[in-house]
Amino acid sequence: MTATTNTSNTDGTRVDSSAPSWVPRTGADQAFLLLRTVFTIAPIAFGLDKFAQVLCDWDFYLAPWINDLVPGSAHDAMLVVGVVEIVAGLVVALRPHLGGYVVALWLAGIIVDLLTLGDFYDVALRDFGLLVAALALARLAADRVRR
Repeated sequence: MTATTNTSNTDGTRVDSSAPSWVPRTGADQAFLLLRTVFTIAPIAFGLDKFAQVLCDWDFYLAPWINDLVPGSAHDAMLVVGVVEIVAGLVVALRPHLGGYVVALWLAGIIVDLLTLGDFYDVALRDFGLLVAALALARLAADRVRR
């Protein structure tokens, strides 16, 4: 049995120094890994589904006033949305300190769309929680860039 050695970082957080180097050592490291993973995979998966429409009919979620602004049909707009979501997920994977803000801004746009659509206040509230989590990812990632 290996003895666990607990030490403290310069910020006072406890770390397990016996863990392998690839294991996130602090709660902040673990939170960063969780948020980065989710905000990489989810936008890419939802973006790809805009093309496949396995999860739902995404065209239904586009507010008419937005559909009037963009060229083409609601489906055409959702295909563009899918590409943007895939790119946002890739930005999170490669540059999470920027990608977190990209995803937060994208979620703000989705929230505006849902609130003006009128029937999806519950989904807009959920997306607001995701927006806050994306901002938390950006802040945690910014700390890593400075190290």
